[in-house]
Amino acid sequence: MAVRLVKRCTCLLREATRLAPAVSPVGQLRLARGAQKPLTSSATSSSSRLPGPLSELVEKEQVFTPYPERQEVDQLIEKATRPEELLELLGGGHCLHENHAALTLIQLSRLLSEKPKDKALLIQDARFRQLLHLVNSQITAVWHGTLVKLLRSLYALGLPPTSKELRSVEQEVRWRMRRLKYKHLAFLAESSANYMQEQDSQELLAELLVQLERRWAEIDDSRVLVAMMMKTGHLSESLMTRLEDKCLELVEHFGPEELRKVLVTLAAQNRRSVPLLRAISYHLVQKPFPLTKGILLDLAYAYGKLGFHQTQVFQRLAADLLPHTPSLTSSEVARCTKSFAFLKWLNLPLFEAFAQHVLDRAQSITLPHLYNMLLAFARVNFRPEREDPFFSLVHEKLGSELAGLEPALQVDVVWALCVLQQVLEAELQAVLHPEFHTQFLGVESRKDQSTFQKLLHINATAQLEHPEYTGPLLPASALVPRPSALDRKATPLQKELQETLKGLLGSADKGSFMVATQYGWVLDAEVLLDTDSQLLPLRAFVAPHLALPSGSQPLPPGAKRLAFLRWEFPNFNSRSKDLLGRFVLARRHLLAAGFLLVDVPYYEWLELKSEWQKSAYLKDKMRKAVAEELAK
Repeated sequence: MAVRLVKRCTCLLREATRLAPAVSPVGQLRLARGAQKPLTSSATSSSSRLPGPLSELVEKEQVFTPYPERQEVDQLIEKATRPEELLELLGGGHCLHENHAALTLIQLSRLLSEKPKDKALLIQDARFRQLLHLVNSQITAVWHGTLVKLLRSLYALGLPPTSKELRSVEQEVRWRMRRLKYKHLAFLAESSANYMQEQDSQELLAELLVQLERRWAEIDDSRVLVAMMMKTGHLSESLMTRLEDKCLELVEHFGPEELRKVLVTLAAQNRRSVPLLRAISYHLVQKPFPLTKGILLDLAYAYGKLGFHQTQVFQRLAADLLPHTPSLTSSEVARCTKSFAFLKWLNLPLFEAFAQHVLDRAQSITLPHLYNMLLAFARVNFRPEREDPFFSLVHEKLGSELAGLEPALQVDVVWALCVLQQVLEAELQAVLHPEFHTQFLGVESRKDQSTFQKLLHINATAQLEHPEYTGPLLPASALVPRPSALDRKATPLQKELQETLKGLLGSADKGSFMVATQYGWVLDAEVLLDTDSQLLPLRAFVAPHLALPSGSQPLPPGAKRLAFLRWEFPNFNSRSKDLLGRFVLARRHLLAAGFLLVDVPYYEWLELKSEWQKSAYLKDKMRKAVAEELAK
């Protein structure tokens, strides 16, 4: 770079000396300063400040000339449809100015964008090498916009990283980096960032990202902003933060397509920028612009991936998607169902339409789409009105295909059927067979532990809800709770519930807290009542729900076990008091195991302000549970 600077200064001084040998040093200095202006400007303004004779000479012979008028060769380059037409221009007697060679290379890359074999042949062509040499010799005179397109084109043509001409263009871009307009920098980042990573041009990419970050305030075009977020935001955390800030400024001018792109970009990078998501949600709700089917699907995906809840947006998405349901493909229906399930948003008309879509295309729907919908239905505990034909189709499609699924996916599918109370004996046997379940015993990874937890739930379903089931079951050693089952950080509701219960019990042996059962569920608390609703010493009696033996005395006649279950805000469907499928399954299992349940939902507990109110609330809940049991 220093060598190039010296060469430029030498040329400028030589030119100044030739034009006005008697000019003062001050005049020479002014000429040099004028010549250092960007290539997109002329020297006219600088020459006007020079002494009389020199000013007249410079006006007649400018150091930098404006962009030349369009010539016939420009049209030939633009209209060329074959590489050969462009290469023939070299020897065709045309008057080529310094930008023509660069424009020819740009057009060549466009023509060969889909032809990798022709690119390899072109690089070996002597005329192409001559073209590269011509560009390299005149690189300092190539205009800014043409220069960035030229670099992108050389990357696209597949020039090797060691190419002298490619390195020369890269160096020229670095030299001019500060003088390039932001739109040129954005174009370069959008079109060439991946090439720079692949071709070991990390220094150029780093400088480009720094310039983009420093000059982020210059962005005034929403298209440029969205493109930057999509193409380069993932390359720099600080740049993405700046782009998010700028997006907040310009979001009111975005159309539906730009809002979609921003949301999908945030989802792809897993960036849960709450202020930006709120702003986008506001405009989606307030503006009446129409949303196409593709935009609706992408919005549902992005909100589901980011786990961002906005009721009015979900209502609009569901209402706008419902008319499009007949035209959706099975893949789109499965994707959309999964997105709404992640959001815990159960819109009954829309989900019924999804289920009907599956029945209407029973012959063509694939197994992956079907089990994705099954898992989504289980998450929100949705059972369609036409559940018999729907689940008949599910069992028919699974059939012999179940054994061919990935082991963890097999467990997920059977677990979903357990949640929806549609599992068959053959499906239980498939995942509870020793040859299958042993691969999940003693696992350490979080994913495999989650799969094993579902196996415990499946085993409990076979024991408690299918009396006709003859086996196999999980071994007794596998039912012993793991320490990780009780390691979760206590929530405020959990702490308050335990403190209030301890005050009610009065004695430590009258109750147990955080009881891990062999069914894979953890009770917040457990107490034992006699026929007069008096507390009994819990640990003295046999506890069949525990994997490890506890106590030796059989339960007194008429004794009742009460299980306290707290339900936090995330345990419910969004904007609903309906539990998610997982927790509905827990209640069913514990009821089938002989417990009386005392449910403590967050929305009831939050209304209790004093300790006296909380104690009275729990006493009333216990009395109601016993009364309901006696009423049966």
